[in-house]
Amino acid sequence: MTAVILFGATGDLSRRMLLPSLYGLSVDGLLAGDVRIVGTARSQLDDAGFRQMAADAIAPHIANGLGDQAHADKFLQQLAYVPLDATDKSSYSRLTEAACGSTVCDTAQSISIFLSTAPSLFKPTIEGLAAAGLSGPNVRIGLEKPLGTDLASSAEINDAVAAAFSEKQIFRIDHYLGKETVQNLLAMRFANVLFEPLWRSDAIANVQITVAETVGLEGRVDFYDGAGALRDMVQNHMLQLLALVAMEPPSHFTATAVRDEKVKVLNALRPIDSSTAVTHSVTGQYAAGAVNGQPVKGYLEELGRPSNTETFVALKAHVDNWRWKGVPFYLRTGKRLGARKSEILINFKSVPHSIFGEDVRGMHPNSMLIGLQPEENIRLSLMAKVPGLNRGGIRLREVELDIDQADAFADKRRRIAYEQLLLDLIEGRQTLFVRRDEVEAQWAFIDGIRKGWADNNMQPKPYTAGGWGPSAAIALIERDNASWND
Repeated sequence: MTAVILFGATGDLSRRMLLPSLYGLSVDGLLAGDVRIVGTARSQLDDAGFRQMAADAIAPHIANGLGDQAHADKFLQQLAYVPLDATDKSSYSRLTEAACGSTVCDTAQSISIFLSTAPSLFKPTIEGLAAAGLSGPNVRIGLEKPLGTDLASSAEINDAVAAAFSEKQIFRIDHYLGKETVQNLLAMRFANVLFEPLWRSDAIANVQITVAETVGLEGRVDFYDGAGALRDMVQNHMLQLLALVAMEPPSHFTATAVRDEKVKVLNALRPIDSSTAVTHSVTGQYAAGAVNGQPVKGYLEELGRPSNTETFVALKAHVDNWRWKGVPFYLRTGKRLGARKSEILINFKSVPHSIFGEDVRGMHPNSMLIGLQPEENIRLSLMAKVPGLNRGGIRLREVELDIDQADAFADKRRRIAYEQLLLDLIEGRQTLFVRRDEVEAQWAFIDGIRKGWADNNMQPKPYTAGGWGPSAAIALIERDNASWND
């Protein structure tokens, strides 16, 4: 490995995630000490200024026990910085020289590029990289979202990237796939004989996927108002989670096999369109309220102008194949909700016949809760007898088997999701990255929903900040005799 090039190196993502992740890899000996880390952005910094910014970014991690000052000093010496106007092709030659030590990179020099930039700059950036010799077979490129705003714009971006890079060089990033518990979902399903026979419509009543945030706009005003919850969260993170839950067992744990099965699920999603948007989707926008006991403004007050952008979405989706026939997948995501959590809830069906009587107290179907954040755990709810003497028959109570990742693997450091993704980008493993046909299947599903909203003139329903979305979201699931896991 010769170099890692970070576009957008002075931005928030770089400070919070990328630089600390690369530092973590360095501390663990997974990033060689001679690898050049070249940051680039419009900001007019020099090497010393970029190193100071990086030092500030990794300082909290050092304070929490990740490495020490000696590790930090060594890591910082690997950093360099090149100011760059992405639209000026002539300036890219400085990137080549910083990454490869000369004006030309030879094929023995392996380069990984992390591209986090506005969609409007993808095409000129790719053209600039190609003109500077940074698109050869020795180069891999990681693409951070947003990759378009609909299927057509996504295809345009992918076409621009494909003009310089082959698909095996392209690593489309969804940071949820770097989370330990998301990867553990694959291990749980396919490394244990216990679950797979039950992982189908015969035993599962419904699946719920929730990604709830307590924050509002938080400095993302222009981006978020142009995107909304459906395109910001559902199109990528939530559909990827759905695909991992619903996919068939791949033949091998390889990029091709895993992604082949995911795209089958995405292509099997029943469209939510003009005829079903009203009954199968809910859109909302938060009004003023209180979060964690503190008063907060409504979306329009934060934004400072009128807007019909949704900050909440709930969907009832179906995967039309043999395994999932008749099983609803309920998805919801939103800002300014009652708690910060990302989770997958598998609700199993009731036992076919209760030997304890249909009205026995405490009888509940089994469920499995897979927590992604803020806590990473797997909790299986089972029925058990309440201890004691009972004249009127057995009393039952729900008990939980809780596998807390922090407890089960107390000797392991809790990593940033980007550590895994950056390591895989550097070493060329594509399993945890999204293939073009996956992206396009996701956008096709989302575009259908947005058209359904437009055709039915569906406007976001107001909900009080600190709650769990519009009342229509509760009705969406309770019409099927189910309830959200609040």
